[in-house]
This record gives sequence, C-alpha cells and structure tokens, in this order.
Amino acid sequence: MTTDTPARLLQLLSLLQTPREWPGGELSDRLGVSRRTVRRDIDRLRELGYPVQASKGADGGYRLVAGKAMPPLVLDDEEAVAIAVGLRAGAGHAVEGVEEASVRALAKLEQVLPSRLRHRVSTLQAATTALTSGDGASIAPETLTVMASTVAGHERLRFAYRDKDGSESQRLAEPHQLVSTGRRWYLVAYDLGREDWRTFRVDRVREPCATGVRFAPRELPMGSAAEYLRRSIQRRPDTGTYEFEVRFAGSVEEVSSRVPGWVGVPEADGEGWCVVRGSSGDPVEWLAVRLAMTGCGFFVRGPAELAVCVRELGERLSRAGGAVAP
Repeated sequence: MTTDTPARLLQLLSLLQTPREWPGGELSDRLGVSRRTVRRDIDRLRELGYPVQASKGADGGYRLVAGKAMPPLVLDDEEAVAIAVGLRAGAGHAVEGVEEASVRALAKLEQVLPSRLRHRVSTLQAATTALTSGDGASIAPETLTVMASTVAGHERLRFAYRDKDGSESQRLAEPHQLVSTGRRWYLVAYDLGREDWRTFRVDRVREPCATGVRFAPRELPMGSAAEYLRRSIQRRPDTGTYEFEVRFAGSVEEVSSRVPGWVGVPEADGEGWCVVRGSSGDPVEWLAVRLAMTGCGFFVRGPAELAVCVRELGERLSRAGGAVAP
C-alpha cells in the first residue's frame, strides 16, 4: 500500500499514461488504496491540469486524454533512456523546424537523469551510428545541451573557439540564442573579451563550460537572433557567401510562415507577391532545395547560378516523377 500521497499520485499518473482505460477496481488494487481514494487522487490530477476522462459503468474506468495544454509526463527508466538517445542522435545535426525545441528538451531531460541512466544513454550512443548525407557539420550533443542551458539560465559561457583560419582562442560570452540554418548551428552571444556581439559556429566550439555567473540579458541589435545572424554572415564576404533575391507568390504573412527567418525577411512586392533578399554561405544546390521546400511559387532574380540550379532541379524532379520536362 502506498501511503505517501505524492508518490501515489506519481504512480497513478504513470499508469494512466499507458494508452488504455483503467477500471477503478484495478487501480485500487494496483495502488493498494480504496476506490474512494482513487477518485480523490483523480480529482487532484485534474486540478493539476491532467485531463483524466471517466467512463460510467459498474466498475467505472479512467483514461488520460488529450487536453488543451501539455502537462508534465512521468517516464520510467526505459522510456527516459529511449527519448534521450533519440534526442541526442538528432541534436548533432540541425533539423529544421524542431531543432531548437529538441535541444531544449534534451537539456531539460539530461539535467534530471540519474547518473546510472545517463551512463546507459552514453553507452548506447557510443555503440550506434547514423547514416547522414554529410552536408552538415556534426556536433556533440553535450555541446548543444550546455549552450542551451546557459541560454535558458542567462549564465555566462566559457569555451575554446577555432576561427575559419584555424587560429584558436578562449572566449567568455553571454549567450543569447542558438540558431539553426538547417545545415549548421550558430550561437549568437555577447563576447565579453571583444565587448561586442558575435556569432559562433557551434561545430568550431570546444569544451563549453557554464561558469555559474548570471547576467542581465542585453538588447540584441536588430531584435531577432536569426536576422542578426543573417546580416552578420552578409557582412563577411570572405567566407564564400553570395547575395540572392527571390520573388515569392503569396502575401508577406503566408511566405513568412514558410521561409525560415535566417533566409531573409519577406517584403511586399506588388499585389499577391513578396520578395526575399539575403545572403548564404551554403551551396546553391542546398538553397535551391530549401526554396522548393517552402511550397510557394517563386522566381529567382539572382544570382544566375542559383537560377540555373533551380531550373535543373525542377527538370530532374519532373523526370523522376514521370513527367516530361519543359
């Protein structure tokens, strides 16, 4: 019999999170309490925001259903390890659309994992490998989780950094946000040694360490970390970047919901059209694919290399789909 109410509530919640309906009598037997106590515990869970649905009948049943908000989950050891392994496997590569949320979730989970489970996660990851396309830099999940924790906690970060020319330096920074371009991770931070804002490629970061020193967040120039990163890359022509301009069919609102912020900010360009101007250091082939993935009609105004790549991509896709290329 579980006499500790918080422990009993956690045990009850763990049972209800199994996708099935639990008769009141079975819950009573599992928890070693009366059915009246089970009903009171169900009411407590509802007060905490868990949408527990009750069914009528001789024995009555309870099940957890989808609600308006996501309440905290209770995971057993196997579930926690499985989720951590999955998040760590994906965190090393920038997966557009879920990348920042994945890293935040991984940082939260690993913070509370017992050492025995953390060891199991590390062992499993060391014994497995992923087949990737090789078009993006691989990053240790630990690097991302340390950075994500300092961003969330407004904590100064110390790390070693390798510049594009190979020179090494030690940095002390106030991290603002992690930004993914779909192929690479970047950290936007205020560099205390340079006394200015900087962007750091995360794959060039080594030995990140949270200092434990808190700081008051500074106001970032240009407001958005994605916009700051885009303009920061644009100011460095020696990195192999190029300017591009693309005209999209759709309103600013429609295109903004489909085009990542790091690509550029859509601007109205006539009725039913908008234009995105930006710069990229990625291969034109990859940018062509990313533009096609927006699902919007578009025309490339420049550069010519990107226009040619988009046309060739369209022809290849038409042939692959069995259509006749124009």
